[in-house]
Amino acid sequence: MAARRPGEFALIERYFRPLASDPGAFGLTDDAALYRPRAGEELVLTTDLLAAGIHFFADDPPDLIARKALRVNLSDLAAKGAEPVGYLLALALPGDWTEAWIRRFAAGLAADQKQYGISLLGGDTSRASGGLTIAVTAIGRVPKGTMPRRAGAKAGEAVFVSGTVGDGALGLRVRSGALSPNPRAAKFLRDRYLVPEPRLALAPVVRRFATSAMDVSDGLVGDLAHICEVSGVTAVVHADRVPLSPAAKAALAADPALQSLILNGGDDYEILATVPPKSAAAYAAAANAAGVPVTQIGEILAGKGPPSVIGAGGKPIVLAAASHTHF
Repeated sequence: MAARRPGEFALIERYFRPLASDPGAFGLTDDAALYRPRAGEELVLTTDLLAAGIHFFADDPPDLIARKALRVNLSDLAAKGAEPVGYLLALALPGDWTEAWIRRFAAGLAADQKQYGISLLGGDTSRASGGLTIAVTAIGRVPKGTMPRRAGAKAGEAVFVSGTVGDGALGLRVRSGALSPNPRAAKFLRDRYLVPEPRLALAPVVRRFATSAMDVSDGLVGDLAHICEVSGVTAVVHADRVPLSPAAKAALAADPALQSLILNGGDDYEILATVPPKSAAAYAAAANAAGVPVTQIGEILAGKGPPSVIGAGGKPIVLAAASHTHF
């Protein structure tokens, strides 16, 4: 006989109330939370919707699903130079959910809350007519007037990206069985896909130096195109400067056709930023001091249109897709 599942309110009481540690969450006993920013600060708000079969596999470990849902939002805050303070969670559960699954899901959230010093502030639960759907709204804070937008890039500025690019998209290939590197590379790439690393240590550096910034969620070149469009500029990306992990380099060497996937596959959650040329060296030095290496991969140019990509010797590279899309 199947174990009786807790009802909605018992579920909240048992698994989500312990996550609501901030006093303004009122232990999830009210209809809303209360948060007062400190004097001289502004709030930064972001939300991402994740659906089974689109953003994660339904049979991925529940704790990793929870951590990914939270971390992709923390990545958005990092790109805006924000310090995270808390989040809201909306969870639509499929008909076959189990209490054991919820227990592991909540444990994943608890682990990341401890790591990043944040609290669940509120949310909602419901039954889904289809697959599992998760919506997280993250809340951060910045000193007033310091949040870098997409709309700040200017001709002549340097284009930087943090970390390495392409690991998430290749990790999805590994997870789906379409790519089979050696076991060590497979684990590295799969982990990069399943548990992204929000670059929160880079947030104050971005806030200090960047004229525009966003995280790389839908592909490096495609996301740079978003900055160009809103800023009224264009850009060039030097493909041979794009930082790759050893695992990605090996995959590309084995199959050069993976270049488009690496440059525009998405799921990297690195920070893309434009920096005035006079500040480029200082930005790189400050980023390294914060423990997050950055690489200059291109330049902002006058004009309008999506970025161009060039390879060694200045040869143009045509990508198979502009960027990842959810539709």
